[in-house]
Amino acid sequence: MEDVIGEVRAFLRDNFMLDAAAPIEPRMSFIENHVLDSTGFIELIGFIEERFGVSVADEEMVPENFDSLGNIEGYVARKRSAAP
Repeated sequence: MEDVIGEVRAFLRDNFMLDAAAPIEPRMSFIENHVLDSTGFIELIGFIEERFGVSVADEEMVPENFDSLGNIEGYVARKRSAAP
């Protein structure tokens, strides 16, 4: 599997005003740390769908799936393992 955490981290740094020196740890909450707003989450989900070839259903757009790098890594792994 690709380096989901690394690729999403790079996307966040490239597309949002984040300090390149500030760490984005795998369990760091994007909501609690004000990394993304609602529009940012939509952009992030679009990136995840395109880059990792998964389709995100409306009911899957919850913090448990997208509020941290670790959550995203787990979500992508689950989606891929469930794909036929």
